[in-house]
Amino acid sequence: MPMDLPKSPNVFHPEKPSAVGSRNSLAQEYRDQQSEVNMLMEEETNKVIHHLTAKLPKDVLERLDVMGGLKEKLYNYYNQNYHNMFNRYMVTSEDEMVKKVRNFIDREETQVLARYSPNEIAKLLDAVGGADKFNTGEIEKSIVNMYGHLQGHVQRGVNELETHTNSLLRQKTDTGAFIRGENAYSVVKCAFTDNIEKPRGVTDVKMSINVLDSELISPIFHYQATMEYLIKDVLSKYIIDMIDKEMENVKDQRIDQGLEEFSDSEILFSKLGKVEHYTDDDRDNAKSLRYTMVSKAILEKMAGLRAEIDPESFDQMNIRENLKRIVDIENIRNRGFNTAINSITAILDTSKMGYQYIENLKNGRELIIREYEDTDLANLPDERYQIKLKYLDSAQLIEERKAYEVQLKSLENEVRHIWDILFLIYEESKRFGRIHDFKDLAAKKKKRIKVTIKDKTGEPLYEDIDKVWDEITFVKPAETEVERANRTYIHEKNKVGQQIILMRGKLKEMYNYQYPIQRRVIEDRLNFLEKEYSRFNYMINPYHILPGLILDIDITSIKRKKSTLNSMANVLNEFLHGVSKGFQDAAFAAFSRRRSTVREDINQSFSSGEEKPAPAVTVPSAASAYLDLLNTNDKAPTAAIAELAAPRRGRKPKADKGSSGGLLKKAGRGRPRTK
Repeated sequence: MPMDLPKSPNVFHPEKPSAVGSRNSLAQEYRDQQSEVNMLMEEETNKVIHHLTAKLPKDVLERLDVMGGLKEKLYNYYNQNYHNMFNRYMVTSEDEMVKKVRNFIDREETQVLARYSPNEIAKLLDAVGGADKFNTGEIEKSIVNMYGHLQGHVQRGVNELETHTNSLLRQKTDTGAFIRGENAYSVVKCAFTDNIEKPRGVTDVKMSINVLDSELISPIFHYQATMEYLIKDVLSKYIIDMIDKEMENVKDQRIDQGLEEFSDSEILFSKLGKVEHYTDDDRDNAKSLRYTMVSKAILEKMAGLRAEIDPESFDQMNIRENLKRIVDIENIRNRGFNTAINSITAILDTSKMGYQYIENLKNGRELIIREYEDTDLANLPDERYQIKLKYLDSAQLIEERKAYEVQLKSLENEVRHIWDILFLIYEESKRFGRIHDFKDLAAKKKKRIKVTIKDKTGEPLYEDIDKVWDEITFVKPAETEVERANRTYIHEKNKVGQQIILMRGKLKEMYNYQYPIQRRVIEDRLNFLEKEYSRFNYMINPYHILPGLILDIDITSIKRKKSTLNSMANVLNEFLHGVSKGFQDAAFAAFSRRRSTVREDINQSFSSGEEKPAPAVTVPSAASAYLDLLNTNDKAPTAAIAELAAPRRGRKPKADKGSSGGLLKKAGRGRPRTK
């Protein structure tokens, strides 16, 4: 029996079987170890003697005692060292193997004796028992990562199949085929136009998307943001989270007490009332609520402290330098923008959409990616794309709006200038006394209309009436406060575009098939202004943008092929799922659990309704456990079931924070959404 073996760590002897340092082992049974070693030593000694006899000269061999003392010395040397190194190592290894067998038998007997505890629990407790035990955390993390990657690849393939199917069914290219419905709210501008150089076979697509600050998963801050601003932003979000948790507890208590649930307005007013419990506006008082979590002295040290400190005033022992180092370790400043960059570049690589040019303006929070480095349109292929990712705050948007307005005024002045020149040339080209247009006819009939019609009716002449309509665009309505704060400039841009069209028609009418120098100069200027107007019209109106992440995509694709267009559609949708929380309706997100899930008749039985069984302590069944799951206050039942049944596409499933030391919490970013 293995249990009868002597325990080797407690016995040390050179001859006792299986003792530490022993030459003998119980595992060898009937083998004669000494004779085996002697045979090995004899063979090795003879090999050395034979080698010396073959290599050394005869006169040297005669002076060596080869057959006597040398052989004996070699034999003793091999015998001693080989025996110490090999035999004792083998004995110790065999003894350790016996020890492992004994411990294995002890553990198995212990598990058999613990018949009242499930084996799975005993194994789990043993697995997390300590550092020397087997820990399953890394394996669980690897499994979750593999599952997340597999799900992402499968979902990406499903998305591509869905996009191609929609395109085949519709037999056309439109905005709906480019971006799906759940992300349509983020579109600022999308335009499909024919390419200027190849209008029949190539199309140009302009897509602009705005992800607001409140919709970003990881908030983005400018590089120049102060430490004080970063800390206050983190504290503000922490306060709002505390208020939300407190409101969830209040709503659950009302449901447990059988009271009516809060309405949306009551929840809003309750949250507003709880703000004063966590902060206030007293900045000068160091004991105010706003300084409960971070003292006033620390915030004052952070005031004006930005991402970089002047090297001349830098001191590692100062308070502000150490505060800055603590905040920098958390990487609050760069986390959001770096996450967005990693997301878009990783998706492009996975989608096999390479790029030859990338420029990351980190201090300006701007990223430029082009498929080809060259910017000359004449040298570029018909399948290409360009991406511009930029973060804008309120101050930047104000300056963008000013520049947009100045640029529009400049275009209007240039078009108006060529309009005046063309009108003057047209008037000079008229021959005296001949009728060329309606204006000449009206001037010729003016006196007769006054005598025969207007004098009798008392109405003023047409020429005496104030002209409001310029015959180019319709009359612009008066602006209200809404239009003044959010200028669209649609009327002004339509007027400029209409003027260019009218001038081209007037040139054709004036010169027909003649091409004098005046016509060629005006047409060259018109072509230039038309291209610049087209570029300006493609730009995003800053009045339509809110502070947040701006994604501007320019795509050129062949109409019959549309490979870049379809691939970029998948990239765009996956990117939005990776950086944006998505639109959430507070009316749907307000319910943590519904009263309809708490019903007395949900546990059906064959007994009559009048019978009241006596209370008894029962073991919870599978059905009651399922009801407890539905009635938990973490999520709405439908949202929880939907999240488990259909995880979001392109995402790794969100891991449970309580599993194996929280090793799974970084596996994915799954979150429920409401459509």
